Amino acid sequence: MNPEIAVLDIQGQFRVYTEFYRADAAEKTIVMVNGSLATTASFAQTVRNLHPQFNVVLYDQPYAGKSKPHNLHEKPLTKEVEGQILLELIDHFNAEHILSFSWGGAAALVALAHRPKRVEKAVISSFSPVINEPMHDYLTRGQQHLGACDRYEVGTLINSTIGKHLPSLFKRFNYRHLSSLDLHEYAQMHHHINHVLDTTTHGQIKAAKRINVPVLFINGEWDEYTAAPDAQLFANHIRDCQFITINHAGHFLDMENKAACLQSRNALMSFLTPSPEPVRLRHRQVQPNPAFAL
Repeated sequence: MNPEIAVLDIQGQFRVYTEFYRADAAEKTIVMVNGSLATTASFAQTVRNLHPQFNVVLYDQPYAGKSKPHNLHEKPLTKEVEGQILLELIDHFNAEHILSFSWGGAAALVALAHRPKRVEKAVISSFSPVINEPMHDYLTRGQQHLGACDRYEVGTLINSTIGKHLPSLFKRFNYRHLSSLDLHEYAQMHHHINHVLDTTTHGQIKAAKRINVPVLFINGEWDEYTAAPDAQLFANHIRDCQFITINHAGHFLDMENKAACLQSRNALMSFLTPSPEPVRLRHRQVQPNPAFAL
């Protein structure tokens, strides 16, 4: 399953590395939106869950992964800019669906609020409009460690909080990735946290009210940081939304255990490819055949 790789020019401002997993029999295309500091590698399991039923698009933000060498990193990106990048990718790949993870939900909400004509459905996972006490503690500690560019503490913090339910092997990969990032990536995440801590939920709610497509919110039962009950507050603002809680899973959902992976896949498939409604036959009166009439 080798992707088609391209580095796309986005409005002459950014160069974005993309991977396109094409499936000949697929009728729909879905774009995956990373969380902060994550790369295309973070969606490896999710791609296996969706392909070949869908064409799948992965991409790295201009500041991350394989997009990094192609950009200047002069200043941090806002969620509005990330939303505009997502809109460009939706148009380029003619995508009908989007799926976001964690902080990627902020960019997804921005994009959906613009009502892109082609998008039919969206999935927002591990995201909440509420900064609850555990999340506030995590963000405050992250703000401190990122500001000091303390690589050890950044990696340790994430593995002991939102990543605490990951298998040990994933935690090692996670720590290795997080502790080897460039300084501008820490600055980007620091900017994200400052923005979240300095604002209220008003912007997210305002964006949510403009969304005009069905949205599925997926959260983990054990995720105390983007908690499922908090995510359900979106029901007051999005006219067509559903909520799924993945049993025995934390923030990273399908990466944490096989049962969570299977439940996540089933939730995605049920939402994105609902069973067709049974055909209703028109009733018409038929004259009985005299040879068989009783």
